Amino acid sequence: MAETKKKSGLGRGLSALLDDIAAPPSVDSPNVVRLSIADIAANPDQPRRHFDEQAMAELVASVRAHGILQPILVRPYRGRHQIIAGERRWRAAQVAGLHEVPVVVRPLDDRQVSEIALIENIQRADLNAIEEARGYQRLIAEHGHTQMVLADIVGKSRSHIANLLRLLDLPAGVQALVETGALSMGHARALVGAADAQALAERVVRQGLSVRALEQQLAGGRTKAGAPAPVPASDPNSEALESQLAEALGMPVALQVAPGASSGSLTIRFADLDQLDMLCARLGAS
Repeated sequence: MAETKKKSGLGRGLSALLDDIAAPPSVDSPNVVRLSIADIAANPDQPRRHFDEQAMAELVASVRAHGILQPILVRPYRGRHQIIAGERRWRAAQVAGLHEVPVVVRPLDDRQVSEIALIENIQRADLNAIEEARGYQRLIAEHGHTQMVLADIVGKSRSHIANLLRLLDLPAGVQALVETGALSMGHARALVGAADAQALAERVVRQGLSVRALEQQLAGGRTKAGAPAPVPASDPNSEALESQLAEALGMPVALQVAPGASSGSLTIRFADLDQLDMLCARLGAS
């Protein structure tokens, strides 16, 4: 999606701030000041909750060796300063033993902060699917954004946002597996609406099942004894086509073609009647 499309819902102020985040000023810029780490507080509404330990350790090592190279974006807040963007750098600076960090101070309100925190993390692919979904849910609940407005703000399709929001209907245990990376977004999306989602999620993790294997089981591929039917070896071309169809339709897709055959079956799973209506509309059905 074009860059102008991504930011058209933000207004010039927030759009300029996102430009600052994407191409921050040098630490030597006159707009950058240095603040004590003790004078800075994390944003409790930060959409990201999971910080990868290995990535953090690498960042700490970099900060120890080179310092903070990219200023942290903060706002004045209750006599101190609150982080808008750059919490990982602030955390790494503490572990590295720094006493001050470079910052850019902007007087922003709560709505602007929550929008920027979500958008900045999404554009950097820093959020897992559940964190991203919760961020969208908050923007809808607290600021009245529609899914179409959110799609315009973050440069995503409306179906992408709708599919993520459906992940919040999954059991808490399944959501936790997505947050830790044990379960992919593809697996989670396939499990939406499944009566035994938690048990299936645990089986996926335990047996290392692919998204395709899970979707085949959900589509009813079982033996007479009730055990999961054998899943044929993955075909990269079929899996790529499945992914393309799933992204285009916004729904889980399972493509089954026997080796050497020119025919097969295509299964599309919908979570509710609204999704079915949307599918019919996209396929040109009356």
